[in-house]
Amino acid sequence: MVDSRMAAPCSLAGRCPVPEPMSSSRLFVLIPCAGSGHRAGGAQPKQYQRLAGASLVAHTVEAFRALAGRFAGLAVVVAPDDRDVQAALPRFPATGEFLLQVGGVTRAATVRNGLAALRQKGAGAHDWVLVHDAARCLVTSSQIEALIAACEHDAVGGLLAQRLADTLKVSSAGSRVSQTLPRADKWLAQTPQMFRIGMLLDALERTGDAVTDEAGAIEAIGLAPLLVPGSAQNFKVTYPEDFALAEAVLLGRKKARA
Repeated sequence: MVDSRMAAPCSLAGRCPVPEPMSSSRLFVLIPCAGSGHRAGGAQPKQYQRLAGASLVAHTVEAFRALAGRFAGLAVVVAPDDRDVQAALPRFPATGEFLLQVGGVTRAATVRNGLAALRQKGAGAHDWVLVHDAARCLVTSSQIEALIAACEHDAVGGLLAQRLADTLKVSSAGSRVSQTLPRADKWLAQTPQMFRIGMLLDALERTGDAVTDEAGAIEAIGLAPLLVPGSAQNFKVTYPEDFALAEAVLLGRKKARA
C-alpha cells in the first residue's frame, strides 16, 4: 500500500490533499510489451516488426540503455506465451534488466503485473518507475532526462506530453462534426510517465483495467500529474503508415550521428 502522505483520501467536498515530496529514490524503467498491435497490421505484433535494422522494441530499449547509469533496473513485460521476444531482443536481458512474462489482457493489467513483479525483485514502494510504451521507439535520452529532472522532486510525478496544435472536433453518428472543442488547455499524453511504484500500483489496483495510461489512474485517486513538454517525434507507432515515418526519423538520426 502507498504511504498515507502520498495518497490520502479525498474529502467529501472533493478536495484531495497534495502528497508531500519524498527523499530521493532509485529509478526503474518498465516497458509494457504485451499488446497485439492489430491496428498496425503485419504478421506479428507491431513491437517486433523491424525498423532501420532492428525491431521496434529494440530501438525503444536502446533509448533507455543509453542512460543505463541512471536506472536501478529496466524491465520489459511480455505475455506469458510470448514466443517472439527473444528474437526481437537477442541480447536481453543484460545485467540489471528483467524480462517479465506476466503481461495481461489490457495495458493496465500488464503494467500492474509488471510493477508487482518489480516489487518482488526488490524495487521499493517509494522508488520511481518510468513506464514507457514499447511502440514509442523515437523517444530520446534528452526527453527522458527532462522528465526525470521535472519529476524527481515532485510530490506526485508526471508525464511527457505535447500541447494540442490541431483543431479538435467531436463527431456524431455518421462521422459528422457535432462540436469543436477549445484546444488551449488540451495536451496529447505521451510516455514515459513517471510515478512512485507504490502510488502507481495502488492507483491501478483501485481503478482496474479501464484506464488507458498511468496518469489516468493517478488522476482517478485525486492527484494531478505534472505535464512535461515532450516532442512531436515521440509518437506511438500505431498504424501502417507510422512505420515509414518512424524509420525515416531513425535513419535520419543515424546519418546525423555518422
